[in-house]
Amino acid sequence: MHLHKGKITVPGLEEEEGIGLWITEPDDLWHANNLISAGDVVYASTWRKVSRTTATGSTVQASTAIKLAVKVASTTFDPLASELRVSGPVMNENSAVSVGQYHSISLKFEKQPIQITLFKNGGWDTVARQMLTEALSEDKPDAIVAVIMQEGLANICLITESRTIVKLRIEHSIPRKRSSTKETSGGMTDFYEKTLSNLLNTIDFSTPRTLLLASPGFVAQDFRSYMKTQADKKGEKALARMAREAVVVHTSTGHVHSLNEVMKSEEVKKTVTDAKFTSETMVMDTFYEMFRKDDGRAWYGVKPVAKAIRDGAVGRGGGILLVNNAFFRVMDVRERQKYVALVDKVKADGGEVRLLSSDHESGKRLDALGGMAAILTYPMYDLDDDDDDEVGSSAHIEGSAEGTTVI
Repeated sequence: MHLHKGKITVPGLEEEEGIGLWITEPDDLWHANNLISAGDVVYASTWRKVSRTTATGSTVQASTAIKLAVKVASTTFDPLASELRVSGPVMNENSAVSVGQYHSISLKFEKQPIQITLFKNGGWDTVARQMLTEALSEDKPDAIVAVIMQEGLANICLITESRTIVKLRIEHSIPRKRSSTKETSGGMTDFYEKTLSNLLNTIDFSTPRTLLLASPGFVAQDFRSYMKTQADKKGEKALARMAREAVVVHTSTGHVHSLNEVMKSEEVKKTVTDAKFTSETMVMDTFYEMFRKDDGRAWYGVKPVAKAIRDGAVGRGGGILLVNNAFFRVMDVRERQKYVALVDKVKADGGEVRLLSSDHESGKRLDALGGMAAILTYPMYDLDDDDDDEVGSSAHIEGSAEGTTVI
């Protein structure tokens, strides 16, 4: 997804802050569906059947392209068909549809980019802007990182569901046969050092993600060993985890076209399937593990979590807010602003915010807890006592060592 350069004027909405977006791949429709909320206005091209009278007096119908601004009442997303339908009353004057008439705009990706302008109901708050930033980023959290390499050559790539992005090509001269074994070994060590440095500087590994290492021979395996050695020397747990969990695959060359071989590997196919939302699944697992310990640091439900946030307990030092993105798709602006304020408070306190979607199992697990949960920086108790708190309500959960049941 890309921003449209230049201001887009929509009749009747000149005073509103609209952001123009180019949808350039199927993945973008998923992000667009998360960005668009009830009450927003979407301005885009669509088709409308128009009746006209011919010279002989007969009436015929023909489809004509028109640009409509629709106030969103509902959305329907079909990921298999790569189609997003936005329905609601028409907001702009045009020759084909009356203002106020109900209409649907179909956004279907068919190799050609789709341009839309989105006007957020109540303006672009911090949560909406965060979601927009994630949608615009090539390095999406669910993208798989792949290093395709051979002696002296490494290609650092990002693999999404619909495309491969080559982020960096690294070349390094390795002494050949006439050089001593020591020189050759030193050259490979320098090459691994250069590759690892560029990998860490180019890709965001702040949250766990899938890393594929592919090469002919033992280059990829040796690179992983180098990563482990560096992690031990520097005491870097994150790097040690990256090396431990990296998937090593054999290829015929270290050039980008060898990715075709990589993606056909049964191991990689399974890895790709499981990679989407892996970090969200892991943080939900962490929450349930802490909840079972019953140490006062894992809470769920809107009321208890809101109390903890107001007291500064979801902040720097490990605090994490887990919230379903549906909270930010409600039509009532004041209601949405309450949840935006909670997110802003956590960020201001130095905590982490994870927006989860019900499209995935991790989001469904969060739904069962009332759509909101938190890992606290320090223990708190009696957060679920009834009071006059106006922000939402909580679910009831019973846990045991064997499992957790929501009732």
